Amino acid sequence: MRNEALVGYLLHQRPYQEKRALYYLFSQQHGVIHGVGKKGAPLFMPLQLFATGKRDLKTFSQIGIASNNPSQVKTTTEEETVISSLPYENITGQHQYSALYLNEILWRLLPSEDPMPILWQHYQNSLQQLRQPLSANELRLCLRQFEQRLFNELGFTLALTHDSVQNPIDADSSYRFLPDVGLMPVLQNPAQSENLESSTSQSIFMGSDIIAMAQLGITETTLNQWSKLHRYLIDHLLDYQPLQSRLLWQQQQRYQ
Repeated sequence: MRNEALVGYLLHQRPYQEKRALYYLFSQQHGVIHGVGKKGAPLFMPLQLFATGKRDLKTFSQIGIASNNPSQVKTTTEEETVISSLPYENITGQHQYSALYLNEILWRLLPSEDPMPILWQHYQNSLQQLRQPLSANELRLCLRQFEQRLFNELGFTLALTHDSVQNPIDADSSYRFLPDVGLMPVLQNPAQSENLESSTSQSIFMGSDIIAMAQLGITETTLNQWSKLHRYLIDHLLDYQPLQSRLLWQQQQRYQ
């Protein structure tokens, strides 16, 4: 691409030389793109820029905050990053940890230059939600719903009506979730589920809970079970490497 105009969100950045940074941009047009540009681009803001380069690492220039009003976005020389007066309210407080979490799972899980316009729109909508006052459950619902869309884009469809051998889920049985296999029945006596889960560090689900998840989707009633299932799948996709955003959140909770 040569001076191609892009719109996107900055997911992650690393220092690159004295005045520049290596950016991971989630673009509307091409998915995640890696590029180098002048330091100063903000997180959680819609950016407009130009990208040039045939290789994996592009050159980003004329970085500015996208606006519905073009007069609010300044432009200067190609090598200058421009941060205009902000036409959007940024994400503040504890919601920043959730936004950092969304960014981290995207830049660590999405392939480079694979367009995902539907997921991009869901990401933008999720950031808009995080700019609003949310209760604890509303915040968790926002994250779980986005994770589900991410799984769909990555080709992980969670089948909750049948177990791994295609038998219907039994409300009175317990199941172990294996990401590459599905739901496997593990016990005849559901009262033993809690002990098995704590002793094996495996995700155990009651059949009745799985049926409710399949029928209701992600709601406040099923939120705890969906959170447990999604966390197990996220950890599997990340090869059980820790999430920095999760560690930051835990540290923040510890010192409150």
